[in-house]
Amino acid sequence: MKIAYSQPVVEFVTVGAELCAFLEQSEGRDREPFVDTLLKLLPLLYMKAQLLPRVDGGEEYAPASFVTEQDYNWLRAILSEVMAEQDEYEDFVYDEGVQTDEVRWCRVSENLSDIYQPVRDFVECFRTGVEENIEESLWALNDSFELYWGTDLVNALRRLHRTRFIQ
Repeated sequence: MKIAYSQPVVEFVTVGAELCAFLEQSEGRDREPFVDTLLKLLPLLYMKAQLLPRVDGGEEYAPASFVTEQDYNWLRAILSEVMAEQDEYEDFVYDEGVQTDEVRWCRVSENLSDIYQPVRDFVECFRTGVEENIEESLWALNDSFELYWGTDLVNALRRLHRTRFIQ
C-alpha cells in the first residue's frame, strides 16, 4: 500500500478534517462547550501526528497552500471572540541567545489558527488524490509539526485546560 493512503495518514486526515470543520463552524459558540471539544480533539490530533510515517522530502518543496491569509485572519478573529478574555495568556520561552527565560504574551486563537493552517492544507492536498503531492505535503506537515504547530498545540492545550478546570 502507498504511504499516502496508509492507515496512519487516513486517520490523521479524519481527525484533522474534524478539527478544521469544528474550528470553521465556531462562530457564535459558547466558550465552555468549545473548550470541552478542543480538550478532546487536540490530544487526538497530536497523537495522530506522531504516528504519521516519515517520508523523504525536499526542503525546497513548497506544498500547495489552500488556506489564504484572509482565511487565517477570519478564523483567528472568530476564535478570539469565542475565547474572549481567556484568549490571551503568558508563556515563558527560553531564549537560546541570552540563555534566559522571557515572558511572551500569546493567544489561543492564534495557536489554533497556526495549527489549522498546515492541517487544512494537508487535508485539502489529500483530497486531491495526487499521491506524489500527498507524500511531499506529508513531509512538510511532519516538518512543521516538529518545528512549530506541535508546540502551538501543546501551548493551546495548556491554556484550554486552565480555562476549563482552573479559572
